[in-house]
Amino acid sequence: MNTKLTLTLEKKVIEIAKKYAKEKGQSLSEMVENYFKFITKSENVVEEKELSYKVSKLRGIIKTETDIDYKKTLTEELSKKYGA
Repeated sequence: MNTKLTLTLEKKVIEIAKKYAKEKGQSLSEMVENYFKFITKSENVVEEKELSYKVSKLRGIIKTETDIDYKKTLTEELSKKYGA
């Protein structure tokens, strides 16, 4: 049984989503429904695991800046390593 759902989204987001759905041969409702099914599957939910004693003792041992851009740092280090 289908039930109506009303969402409030930015106009531009809706336009892009409608275009994407049309390209994929789906309705926007089908896309949203499939997305909700995907994110609510139990196998897609990441469970937080408890750290081992040794690892938990290491936590916080290295002090870093709080505003590090990890993606930028990784890109720079890979460029250094591979010369790209």
